[in-house]
Amino acid sequence: MTPSFFDQPILNSPYAYPAQHWELDESGQPTQRIIERRRPAEFITPIPRPKKRRKREAVNQLVLDLDEGKGLSTIAQQYDATSMINELRRRLDLWRNLPTPSDWNVTPETARLLQHWRTHPFSSVRPFFCQLEAVETVIWLTEVAPTDKDGKQFLEHLENANNDANPELMRLALKLATGAGKTTVMAMLIAWQTINAVRRPNSKRFTRGFLVVAPGLTIKDRLRVLQPNDPDSYYQSRELVPADMIDDMNRAKIVITNYHAFKLRERLELAKGTRAFLQGRGEALNTLETEGQMLQRVMPALMGMKNILALNDEAHHCYREKPGADEDDWTGDERREAEKNNEAARLWISGLEMVKRKLGVARVIDLSATPFFLRGSGYAEGTLFPWTMSDFSLMDAIECGIVKLPRVPVADNIPGADMPMYRNLWGHIRTKMPKKGRGTAGGLDPLSLSPQLQTALEALYGHYEKTFNLWEEAGLRVPPCFIVVCNNTSTSKLVYDFISGFYRVRRDVGAGVDAGSDRRDNNPQLGDYRGSDRS
Repeated sequence: MTPSFFDQPILNSPYAYPAQHWELDESGQPTQRIIERRRPAEFITPIPRPKKRRKREAVNQLVLDLDEGKGLSTIAQQYDATSMINELRRRLDLWRNLPTPSDWNVTPETARLLQHWRTHPFSSVRPFFCQLEAVETVIWLTEVAPTDKDGKQFLEHLENANNDANPELMRLALKLATGAGKTTVMAMLIAWQTINAVRRPNSKRFTRGFLVVAPGLTIKDRLRVLQPNDPDSYYQSRELVPADMIDDMNRAKIVITNYHAFKLRERLELAKGTRAFLQGRGEALNTLETEGQMLQRVMPALMGMKNILALNDEAHHCYREKPGADEDDWTGDERREAEKNNEAARLWISGLEMVKRKLGVARVIDLSATPFFLRGSGYAEGTLFPWTMSDFSLMDAIECGIVKLPRVPVADNIPGADMPMYRNLWGHIRTKMPKKGRGTAGGLDPLSLSPQLQTALEALYGHYEKTFNLWEEAGLRVPPCFIVVCNNTSTSKLVYDFISGFYRVRRDVGAGVDAGSDRRDNNPQLGDYRGSDRS
């Protein structure tokens, strides 16, 4: 009898080629049927316009207009229902299975690293297949494709995609599910580039200079393991570099920053009156730092270097918006969200363009679990970046046992509704929630949360508590994790306190501990709280 997806979701080893997958129906639900081959990548992507194309070819090209029945966009744009990813996977499979390193058409240094990552007896953490495949994709496109008769189609696709959307940059996106280890992929890419650059200083394909850009300070701090001199450096602690090559890593110049640092700062702080006095009737005073001064402030270690490799973490926040977004059907919140997305994306990509103009950027490698265009980008919301060349989805990660399996409770103790209220809880409570960040949470009472939210938390936690006890009785060492996603850090602090208990001063009895839901002692997973504004 075929096992159920919900009872046995894992089909493949995380370290081997994913040879099976669960079939999904049109709504994305498992049919309980196992397919004996790898899951194909299926996306709708904008079609990159070739630089040169005859008129007849343009007319005859088969395209999918999403205005025609797909409902993804009201903008007159051309989209393709297929992807280059599956064809590139096929080419990688053939290349990966070539018998000897001399057949791989890569440098001896690259061949040595590939052999190390594939066969080394790692003492602790071993690279997953999806991590190695992502790195192999970049290696193949960099070293093999330029001289491969079938490789030029992929390079032309990348060139057209970037010419259409990022004309000043050459970007390549790698899609990896959250939890699949993007930091390890970045470390492997840095090692590959650095070792080749040190041992082949005249090659223009390789560099020792790296700019790693993160969306916030929290993620930036986690990326410190990419520095060769960090105590927890992945190159040594995870054995990503052979012992005789580790000294080469000390030649790397790596700058890790968040995109906010690209904003030009004031060189001279002036009061409004003083600025008006100095300006007089002349042109407005320009007291912002220049692009060169910004680069000197953000990345002094890279000044003087050329052909820098940029690595974008959570790269879906970085794009150049396309004029003409259809805003007619947007609500006020949707319009504000789009404006916020575009402001961040504009700052991020403009910063990279400055680096390209002043220092030179050979390529930008984007890493994200969701490299899709956001609302307000000018592209259909949710369509894949067309420069994405590798994909390892959440379902792939679940089937390989790499990430936790999310389970949504189905019980609801609020009677009288066709659908559990918490399935669309935000629509019921949005006007009652705090709108600022963590700094304002201190004066708020967790017990003042709306009754609908409190009831939903009790219902959800009740389901979790039963699961926790069942797992404990079964002897499972890793407990389930209860996750609540909040709109900001102020809300997340209140929800955290409501569930775990909190300290407060009460007028009737003075200071003391409010038990809240009194569950923290029973659940070590309730140790942190984060909202959406993590920076």
